[in-house]
Amino acid sequence: MLSLGNAFDDNELSAWQERLVRLAGKDIESSGYTVELKIDGAAVSLTYDNGVFTTGATRGNGSIGEVVTENLRTVRDVPLRLQGDPPKGRIEIRGEIYMPFDRFERMNEQRARDGEPVFANPRNAAAGALRQLDPAVTAKRPLRFFGYSVASDDRSLLKFRTQWELLEQLTEWGVPVAPHRARCLKMDDVFDWAHKIEHSVRGSLNFAIDGGVVKIDNLHLQEELGVVGGREPRWAIARKFAPDIAETKLVDIRVNVGRTGALNPYAMLEPVEIGGVIVKLATLHNEDLIRQKDLRVGDIVQVKRAGEVIPQIIASVPEKSEPRGRAWRMPSKCPSCGTPVERDEEEVAIYCPNVACPGRQLEGLVHFASRGAMDIRGLSYSRIEQLINEGLVHDAADLYRLKRNQLLKLEGYAEKGTDALLAAIEASKAQPLSRLLTALGIRHVGAIAAQLLARHFGTLDDVARATKEEIGAVRGVGDIIADGVVAYFADRSAKRLIEKMRASGVNFTEPRQVAAGGALAGKTVVITGTLPTLSRTKATEAVEQAGGRVTNSVSKATSFLVAGEEAGSKLEKAKALGIEIIDEAELMRRI
Repeated sequence: MLSLGNAFDDNELSAWQERLVRLAGKDIESSGYTVELKIDGAAVSLTYDNGVFTTGATRGNGSIGEVVTENLRTVRDVPLRLQGDPPKGRIEIRGEIYMPFDRFERMNEQRARDGEPVFANPRNAAAGALRQLDPAVTAKRPLRFFGYSVASDDRSLLKFRTQWELLEQLTEWGVPVAPHRARCLKMDDVFDWAHKIEHSVRGSLNFAIDGGVVKIDNLHLQEELGVVGGREPRWAIARKFAPDIAETKLVDIRVNVGRTGALNPYAMLEPVEIGGVIVKLATLHNEDLIRQKDLRVGDIVQVKRAGEVIPQIIASVPEKSEPRGRAWRMPSKCPSCGTPVERDEEEVAIYCPNVACPGRQLEGLVHFASRGAMDIRGLSYSRIEQLINEGLVHDAADLYRLKRNQLLKLEGYAEKGTDALLAAIEASKAQPLSRLLTALGIRHVGAIAAQLLARHFGTLDDVARATKEEIGAVRGVGDIIADGVVAYFADRSAKRLIEKMRASGVNFTEPRQVAAGGALAGKTVVITGTLPTLSRTKATEAVEQAGGRVTNSVSKATSFLVAGEEAGSKLEKAKALGIEIIDEAELMRRI
């Protein structure tokens, strides 16, 4: 299963066509093009033997994927038996598993009501649903399927001569095909189709797309044109669309306090629809970014959904923002507890130094219970907020003192759900030290640093007693992290928290596991961006269990880099150094 090259405008499409004309001459013009929506989901391959669905697999690295047959059987759009007169032999139907916007929102609303974590976007939700170990879980997810390709080792089984006929054949077999496809005789027709989809159709769709796909219609000509570098077909290209952008009013700039005490500004917006989603809030990252973009309350601003997920303000629109308000400044005192804020000279962020700050309390507890930390399922943001408001929880250790009768008195707590939550809290006591160090929210200590510290020192008490020099000497840690660790364990509130956890039986040790002979033994790995199905913690654990070592920075010593979506400077540095770059599927194949 191949990847596609990209064209971002008409000029790049024209350049693609000119390359093909140089290769195949007038045959390109006589063939014409089939244009289709580029569905933003999870690619799969469905094998049919004599018209009966026998095997389903994820795309993986294009050659090797995961077998997810039983999960795909639960997707109603995947026909278990092809209709009409299917081929007498083995064929593969390739396509995209996706999740409609409306069903995705309803699913997230239900998960929020049930106290479960919500999904970030339909694409990741669809990919994750495919890889569930229990098909019953997949069956509960609102997955759909569009087909777009057919392949077979026996070409005589495929009676169609063009991509358009292929799509028509899929519909006759009962395989859904994405709407708004078209045949275009000339490249000008392709331009018109792409502009229509991007500017008129895209906003009305009930599923995510990130462009269109333009294919040479004649299948015989496709075979002649072949593939570039074993990865990209010459005969097809993705016409990528610009991210959805809208204009709205910046109503206010507010600040919340993160789990480490960092003050995080965010924008309150007049509600605006972007890509089928109503956006009311947008991230602003820090004061320097606000100053750089000269954003002021009352401005009309351009907003986009970064990666079609997180809303961000691109810029203000000065000509529509008169008269303008005063330049915004970060408060000099914490908005939650009133403590004077601090700013490190080498950092952009501004911090509240008060470990007992109520603003840090909520975000800290949410982080403590999160999947990458203590993984307490069912302890949602709203439930934590409720427990704090009821006075039942003041810090993370109080979670381990909750009683069944206390919870049953609260609104929204039924017996079954309460028992499940208490069981999850109890189970979290056994998490290894690396998870606990991550959960504590120590400044500068993320999942990887926590694992390095836990594996080096072995116990929480040894970490707490260690000097700055001893911590900084741990390979991959350094002085900045060491300062954060020493400052944390010197704080009286932190010491009280640790003792309360000790009294509740929380595990303070890290198991000693060495995978010397694993598939990645001796490999140094960097992970960057958002992976399709694995959290950063899970990916790190998988590498280390296979004998590899995960580090935070790219260097000549890096064996390979695992890149997900929104990969930034680490990806660019790896390219510059000639470091091998792979995706999640290739990582799992190697393991």
